[in-house]
Amino acid sequence: MRKLALVNHGCAKNLVDSELMLGLLAEKGYEITLDENEANVVIVNTCSFIHDAEKESVQSILKLVNEGKKVIVTGCLPQKYKGELKDAIPEVVAMLGTTDFSKIVEVVENIDKDNFEFVSDVSVKPKYVYPENVERQQITVGASSYIKIADGCNYHCGYCIIPNLRGAYQSRPIENIVEEAREIAKKGCTEIVLIAQDTTSYGIDLYGKPELVKLLEELNKIEELSWIRIMYAYPSQMSDELIDAIARLDKVVKYIDLPLQHSHKDILEAMRRPAFDYEELINKIRARIPNVTIRTAFIVGYPTETEEHFEHLYNFVKKMKFDKMGVFKYSKEKNTISYSMKNHVPAKIKKQRHDKLMKLQQKISTEINKSFIGQTLPCIIESFTDDGLVVARSQHDAPEIDGVVYIDTKKQVVPGDIEDVLITNSDAYDLYGTIEY
Repeated sequence: MRKLALVNHGCAKNLVDSELMLGLLAEKGYEITLDENEANVVIVNTCSFIHDAEKESVQSILKLVNEGKKVIVTGCLPQKYKGELKDAIPEVVAMLGTTDFSKIVEVVENIDKDNFEFVSDVSVKPKYVYPENVERQQITVGASSYIKIADGCNYHCGYCIIPNLRGAYQSRPIENIVEEAREIAKKGCTEIVLIAQDTTSYGIDLYGKPELVKLLEELNKIEELSWIRIMYAYPSQMSDELIDAIARLDKVVKYIDLPLQHSHKDILEAMRRPAFDYEELINKIRARIPNVTIRTAFIVGYPTETEEHFEHLYNFVKKMKFDKMGVFKYSKEKNTISYSMKNHVPAKIKKQRHDKLMKLQQKISTEINKSFIGQTLPCIIESFTDDGLVVARSQHDAPEIDGVVYIDTKKQVVPGDIEDVLITNSDAYDLYGTIEY
């Protein structure tokens, strides 16, 4: 039986799909490695959200093909390009779409045959079905674990191709999510991170209304869990009920990931995003959830964005002082509403706006991090540096995308432990501290 490797690209939602594929293969006895040099069959789970992500996936495929590997391409690239991908890279031995990954075993078994033929299984209309009976083989093992509570999206934002790639919104039943969280916690995981294309719409397709609050209440009862983190919230779905639940549930970290995309009404409408008073929403969240951390993301250079529109966004960021912020340069993607729009912003101007906004955020972040000096923060232990420092995260930082806390201590700690850390120093994105014992 062949040894298989998997290379994952893209977001945490993709990562979960990769882990499910590995789980399906492990059930059949396949030997799995994350080092593609050790295998002659490699699965590449691809991302196609923006051009740069797509380019990275393609380069990965080409490298492996050139090394003589048998490459199975899964996820967004086959879903987006279908037969065009095979024409472009004929050496690929199989392709599976975003919602067809559960067929990975059949594909690998086919490749194991001496007379195997190219397989392409890409659903024309993707419909995500979570294989509930599969034990994920986690690629990232440690203090935190992602749990996908839904996939697909019912919104059609002007810049986004996700509904075409993932289909309509599909929630998992509450009891299945809770059971998965319970099993993960029993294995020593301290934090779970809830993910979906839009977590705040969770349950609307199953129960007729959003049920994220009910899900959080059930997860909060799991004794072994310490932290529950919510990512990818949609601004118009941040109800008073949800805000209050985040405030009152002790295991739900006071951290809200709320990608706003822009501040100006004209651009939000052009993006097909909810256009209302975001300042009022942010102020409400901050008033009801003491010490809340708000992360957001913006797109600069969207078609029709003028200098006036950008200055509105710049001043909004300056005023609101977001704890965490990402900025993306608009990427022109086929099969999106914005692709055929007029008045596209030149690349040079997009870069200038991106850099200006990030420079502002760096200043804001530096000031916020300085305010933590002298405070004691509970931090989850993640890993260790080569020079003996402990790497941890506070509740204010999400895994992989935010900063970390570097700890100088002689205390013996292990990943997953939560320790009280005295913050002694800071920079723009990271904190430094000690553990007293």
